[in-house]
Amino acid sequence: MNTLYAVGGSILCLIAGTIIGYYWRKKTALKAANSAEARAEKMLEEAKSKHQSLVLEAKEKAVQIIDEAKKEEKQIRQELSATQQRLEKRENMFDQKLLELQDKQQKIQEKVDLVNKVKEDIEKIKVQQEQKLQQIANLTPEQAKEELFRKIESDSQTDLMGRVMKVEKESSEVYEDKAREIIVGAIQRCASSHAAETTSTAVTLPSEEMKGRIIGKEGRNIKAIEKLTGCELIIDDTPETITVSGFSPIRRQVAKLALEKLMEDGRIQPARIEEFVEKAKQDLALDIKKAGEEALYKLGITGLDPKMVSIVGRLKYRTSYGQNILNHSMEVAYLSALIAGELKLDEAKAKKCGFFHDIGKSVDQETQGSHPEIGYALLKKFNIDEEIAQAALTHHMDKTYNIFSTIVKAADAISSSRVGARKDSYEQFVARLEELEKVASGFPGIEKVYAIQAGREVRIFVKPNEIDDYAAYQLAKDVCRKIEQELQYPGEIRVTIIRETRVVEYAK
Repeated sequence: MNTLYAVGGSILCLIAGTIIGYYWRKKTALKAANSAEARAEKMLEEAKSKHQSLVLEAKEKAVQIIDEAKKEEKQIRQELSATQQRLEKRENMFDQKLLELQDKQQKIQEKVDLVNKVKEDIEKIKVQQEQKLQQIANLTPEQAKEELFRKIESDSQTDLMGRVMKVEKESSEVYEDKAREIIVGAIQRCASSHAAETTSTAVTLPSEEMKGRIIGKEGRNIKAIEKLTGCELIIDDTPETITVSGFSPIRRQVAKLALEKLMEDGRIQPARIEEFVEKAKQDLALDIKKAGEEALYKLGITGLDPKMVSIVGRLKYRTSYGQNILNHSMEVAYLSALIAGELKLDEAKAKKCGFFHDIGKSVDQETQGSHPEIGYALLKKFNIDEEIAQAALTHHMDKTYNIFSTIVKAADAISSSRVGARKDSYEQFVARLEELEKVASGFPGIEKVYAIQAGREVRIFVKPNEIDDYAAYQLAKDVCRKIEQELQYPGEIRVTIIRETRVVEYAK
């Protein structure tokens, strides 16, 4: 019973708590709902307030934009109006200019018509005048033209000659000064000795008795020596001296060495002579090779074939107008290198071109042909550079192969023209001067010819009434060309034409 009461009580308490909780929760929910609605209403009011401010701001901006647009529109309208006014003004100007142009064109056309009419009148008058001139002069138009051209040419000849001479003088002075500076510098920096070579060699004897022994019984010894060496032995009254005469320095040297060996041995007879001549040739061959090696060593040229070295050494015993060719070749090599250095060119190549330019003279007495052609063939045979071979071939020609050939030609002229470098016999010297004067005097209008400065210059006096200035200028070239074609000479020859006019009057 008590349990039932207890359970019932609990149920009642649970029901009562549930009812109380429901009402409390409902009350709490109402309070919460009232607060949310208040917040929502507040937010709505704020939104409305913000919306109104934005709308006002937008309206203000819109008004501002409209005002700016109106201002820009007004400005654009003003600019368009100004542009339209300028275009209208320009159009009016163009119309005015077009009218002026048309007016000018019309006037020009009228002038053209007038000019054409005047030209027609002139042509008619010209034809009439030509007909009258033909009747008066009795000349055809072609003949009249020729006569007119002849007169113009005659009148202008002096002016043309002066102009040609002035242009050539002005153009050549600059190059002559520069060339003179280079050549003088090269000459001053290169000094070499000059050996006066002759066609005879003196052999000193230990005593006068040796002359008889060299002659031998019935002259058989001297005949054997002359036959084997190709030289002539001159035995005269000169004490203790025999002269070996011959045009070949190599043969003279063989004869000299053989005589020295015979006198040293003491047994002078044909058999011993032949033996010592062969020994002298062998010794000379060694000396030739040694001379070639020394020359090439001094110049710094290496890599040559041994045969080529011997050919170079043969130049020691070769002369030209008394000048030793080996010394001459070395001097030309040094000069060529100096000139090439001034011109900023390859000095080593220029030196080789200068040294080998006369290599053909080493064998020209045994080989047919001129020494430039022989030298070119020799250099090509030993695979020497083409430019060096061409320098040897063209160093005596007017037109050279390249700049190195021109340098060698100049250096060769310098070396050959040095005072004391070359010499001729008296008869050869006089004959050469006579030939030079004879060649130069073979032109018409020449009064006198003088060869001066040892044949280095020819001065020609012409007749002024037959040779004018222009003809004198051309005569100098013709004389130079004829001398180059007909004469052989070392260096170069200067040709000077002198035309003198004298006018004499007497005051009475």
